[in-house]
Amino acid sequence: MVNDDGTARVAGHGTARAERPGTVTGQGRGRPRGRPRSFDRETALEKALLAFWEHGYEATSVSDLTRVMDIGAPSLYAAFGDKRSLFEEVVQVYGARYGSFADRALAEEPTARAAVERTLREAAAAYTEPGHPHGCLVVHAAANCSTPEVERSLRDRRNANIAVFESRIRADVAAGVLPPGTDAAALARHTGAMIQGMSQQARDGASREELEAVAEIALSIWPRTGTHTG
Repeated sequence: MVNDDGTARVAGHGTARAERPGTVTGQGRGRPRGRPRSFDRETALEKALLAFWEHGYEATSVSDLTRVMDIGAPSLYAAFGDKRSLFEEVVQVYGARYGSFADRALAEEPTARAAVERTLREAAAAYTEPGHPHGCLVVHAAANCSTPEVERSLRDRRNANIAVFESRIRADVAAGVLPPGTDAAALARHTGAMIQGMSQQARDGASREELEAVAEIALSIWPRTGTHTG
């Protein structure tokens, strides 16, 4: 309860002035005027991204996140929702900021093989780039994940990437760029296996040059082009 002058009434002890950070006592009838601690949302999100990337989804706790993001749990929940919601946003940001090289290659290269070659070479560079954890967040964050919704979301994202490669390979088969007998599904899944394997190899310490050599070998198994070369 409060007294007429805005001070808090403490039972059996008269009055105690309610002083909180940001409160101007004696003015405005003692109303709190402070606001919760502010923070840069994008900076905090990037720090969360790096934590998930380094440790995976399951091993990154809410207390880990509040520590690296330098915010309290109430601020985290207010700004991002729960841990799973924060992770979903992190994955979106990761895809746009760090993992878009495959999308660009597929959009800009004239053939499926050229797109795969560019993707593997750029993966070798991106997965070993200094300044952030090595490998791919979408691959690594799923390791030992016991949250079905998160595991399924990451799996669906990886499978969707393979499906895009398969579609592009089938288009090249139809256009005569690849032989009619080309197994588009197997070739696309081979590409996915290479990308995911390169991610783990990068985390295990493989250099860019070593991964580029792996990419070169992976490309050597592609079938010969058909008679149509356009």
